[in-house]
Amino acid sequence: MPQQKVYLVGAGIEGWEGFGAKALEVINEAEILIGHRRHLDIFPDFRGKKQELGDLSILLEELKGATKPTVVLGSGDPNFFGIARFLLRNLPKERIEIFPNVTSVQYAFARIKEPWDDAIFVSVHGRGLKPAVDRIVAAEKVAVLTDTVNTPAAIARELIHRGAEGYEAWLCEELGLPAEKFTKTDVKGLLELPAAELNILILIKAWEPQLAQYPVIGIEDDEFATAKKLITKQEVRAVTLAKLRLQDDLVMWDIGAGSGSVSIEASNLVPNGKIFALEKNPQYLTFIRDNLKKFVARNVMLIEAFAPEGLDDLPDPDRVFIGGSGGMLEEIIDAVDRRLKPDGVIVLNAVTLDTLTKAVEFLEDHGYTVEVASINVAKTRGLTEYKMFEALNPVYIITARKGEE
Repeated sequence: MPQQKVYLVGAGIEGWEGFGAKALEVINEAEILIGHRRHLDIFPDFRGKKQELGDLSILLEELKGATKPTVVLGSGDPNFFGIARFLLRNLPKERIEIFPNVTSVQYAFARIKEPWDDAIFVSVHGRGLKPAVDRIVAAEKVAVLTDTVNTPAAIARELIHRGAEGYEAWLCEELGLPAEKFTKTDVKGLLELPAAELNILILIKAWEPQLAQYPVIGIEDDEFATAKKLITKQEVRAVTLAKLRLQDDLVMWDIGAGSGSVSIEASNLVPNGKIFALEKNPQYLTFIRDNLKKFVARNVMLIEAFAPEGLDDLPDPDRVFIGGSGGMLEEIIDAVDRRLKPDGVIVLNAVTLDTLTKAVEFLEDHGYTVEVASINVAKTRGLTEYKMFEALNPVYIITARKGEE
């Protein structure tokens, strides 16, 4: 017998009344109805076989050989964080027909009277909290599909940890059920709210602590907390960021992050990217934490480790900035070379000729094409009624690209 089509039908908030005429026709003609118990219960008079949705691998094998008209019920739009993604990857698309319904997210936005066409949508179901929060902190408006582990309170704790609590929060619970509830609060308020298992969290940016008064790049050196004024100076920082050729969603390692000035300005240029700032020196850790909080560097992760230790658990980088090597320059370049993505870029700042010579030699030995820019900066300083230029120590900015001629 020929294989039958598989119909994915979304259940709306209103139960059976929310199904379109064509969807109801497909369900009435089906011989097998698959779904969660709450969806199956919408059709108490279904005459065929009802089957609770369980292990997806078992379901897939059943659907591959299905010879009877089969309907799989889902919530809202099966193509929106639903079962459609799994089935479309594993079954021929011509065997699948989808009947979408109003999603719980659409319904929630309608109930709180907030437009949703400018929102992003994040699911934490089995995906881990930190990757989800990486996306949340880069957005102005977010709908989050939570689970029993990554609860609204857990998400709030991570947002507060990153200094990104400036959201109005709506906890939308038990949508479409008798116990339906909408609670407006803020991120800190979520810590005190017990949440029903079925909930959607909507976050809308309300304020950004202190960020408005700082530029994207070109923050004054004195604004950063640092030890003994050891910082990548403003002018050098600007050229360093240019040489890194940053794009919106890259992964960047900042090795020997010091006060974090390069990571912080880079984070403004890659709002949807991930920046990992490695620093272990105790005298810098307090300063970098203070700076990350002050400048709300939400997508910068502080890794307390001496490179090359601490690199193994990080995602492969698109860009690497080496601001300090702690005498481990060759080992760091070895480690970076093994992990750097194709077309990746390494930028290294050196203040001594010894470091310059070693860095160029190591990078060329690893097959990189190296360019060095010598940055000589002199700034005016007041001297009675006259102004004079005061020279800063030259900095050598080394840019390395693998395989380029």
